[in-house]
Amino acid sequence: MAVLSQYDYLFAIGTIFAGLDAWNIGANDVANSWATSVASQSVTYLQAMVLASIMEFAGSVGVGARVADTIRTKIVDTTLFNDDPALLMLGMVCAVTASSIYLTMATKIGLPVSTTHSIMGGVIGMGVAAVGADGVQWVGKGPGTGAINSGVVQVFLAWIIAPGLSAIFASIIFLITKYGVMLRKNPVWKAFVYVPIYFGLAASLLTMLLLWKGGNYEVNLTNAQLPGVIVAVGVGFALLVCVTLMPWLYRVVMLDDWQLRWYHIPIGLFLLRRGPVPENPDDDYEDEPVQELTPKDELAASKAAQRGDVEISAAGALPEKTVANADSTDGASADAAAGPVRRKKPSDFRKPHKKLLTGRPEGKWYTWPVMWYGIKWAFLHGIDQDVVNLAGQKSALAGDVEEIHAHAARYDNKAEYMYSFLQVMTAATASFTHGANDIANAIGPYATVFEIWNSGVLPETGKAAVPTWILCFGAAMLVLGIWTYGYNIMRNLGNRLTLQSPSRGFSMELGSAITVILATRLKLPVSTTQCITGATVGVGLCSGTWRTVNWRMVGWIYFGWFITLPVAGIISGCLMGIIINAPRWGYSG
Repeated sequence: MAVLSQYDYLFAIGTIFAGLDAWNIGANDVANSWATSVASQSVTYLQAMVLASIMEFAGSVGVGARVADTIRTKIVDTTLFNDDPALLMLGMVCAVTASSIYLTMATKIGLPVSTTHSIMGGVIGMGVAAVGADGVQWVGKGPGTGAINSGVVQVFLAWIIAPGLSAIFASIIFLITKYGVMLRKNPVWKAFVYVPIYFGLAASLLTMLLLWKGGNYEVNLTNAQLPGVIVAVGVGFALLVCVTLMPWLYRVVMLDDWQLRWYHIPIGLFLLRRGPVPENPDDDYEDEPVQELTPKDELAASKAAQRGDVEISAAGALPEKTVANADSTDGASADAAAGPVRRKKPSDFRKPHKKLLTGRPEGKWYTWPVMWYGIKWAFLHGIDQDVVNLAGQKSALAGDVEEIHAHAARYDNKAEYMYSFLQVMTAATASFTHGANDIANAIGPYATVFEIWNSGVLPETGKAAVPTWILCFGAAMLVLGIWTYGYNIMRNLGNRLTLQSPSRGFSMELGSAITVILATRLKLPVSTTQCITGATVGVGLCSGTWRTVNWRMVGWIYFGWFITLPVAGIISGCLMGIIINAPRWGYSG
């Protein structure tokens, strides 16, 4: 039986809102890892959700913190609560309640915000209400504590450090890819050289995280041995890719081997012994000539179609025939006016969205077909969204996305396809890293609530133990948030910021992952949301013009960052202040 059983209601409320906070972390933050992959169509939205669920849960439970700071981010002195631990328990409940309420509102309107700064605002608010402004550490003090990575000042530094570093790393990676592969005479062959190297780099980064952060395992390596292990893993994985994935890509991309599927990848080098590729009975792509239009021509055709001047072909937003010439008596002239028709190529990595849910069956709500549809809708509605097309729609936050995309260059389709596999790995790495780090935003305060409720005293070491069941609870709610509402943020961080493609998305994700892992090692204050936003803007500017970036969307995102801490703090402070100062029977004030 818990020592503070008289506060069972506080523990119950804390459980509910900690779960809601974890749900919002899944719905709001997971887009950081997978938005670019889905937007560039390296994976379908359903595939991304399955992979995200696996990687986030594995990162949370396998590498997630076994101990958590009693006060998340160490911005309130816990010794001030020694005489009344229950007051700190109440404060943590108010903090996580305020954080979850704010995140729910931000997720609803589509603003990607920092969950770390949200819970920090909640803690600051309850700290000011409980012990006064002097009890909050606004700037880092004391020996070994630098102002850059402690205190409230870290929030303001994060607005510059996180997007700035990510933009630099992502831009460097994309410029190497752009000038080393995409703009070369034979980009596909160049990609065969660069892709294994990038795979090795991504493997090394993941190894850094596992060795530096630790988890439910012990690392018995010296500081001198760590670099050797990290490099060895990267080289070994790159070699593995060379003998498995690369032969498969050669057959599929270079030879258009339509018979191979993804499960043939482990066959590796033996695929090179296959004979000539037989003729594809469905291959009729040479029947009609293909004339590619520039992005600006495509945009003009699309807008003309919206005005009713032209019809749109099924292959894309290109004119199939001109209405003005439709009644021409000259057949040759009509054909000439019809314009080019772009047909889907065998190497096209873009796939149409397939709906998982069909129409609601007829009948009363209590009939089995209708009830079964309701069950399926509850579980599948969130992942049955066409995120790519939703991102292209005009909105108050995003503005005219097509106009922005028209200024970005398009590269060789087969070379882009080579990077789609890299993008999946970098997204999985970022997702694993996110699960390992950011789950503490929800379960850290909740672990403090549980320990005080269970033992009745503050943790002696200033850290609260995190039982495995709390990690599993937080991870499960995080995954539920991904599946049910992750699409709302994902469409904003994808094509609405800049044009996405596998090579661009891979550069963004890898640049963001490098920043997060480096910051974790150096204890710099960064947010995964701010990292991927900075990386996206950095890669967008590599097109050579500022017009390829949706600055209206960037402005809205920064606005969300600015208001996160004060709004969460005000909600938490009001809750805490009202509760501890409210009039009650037998209280004279």
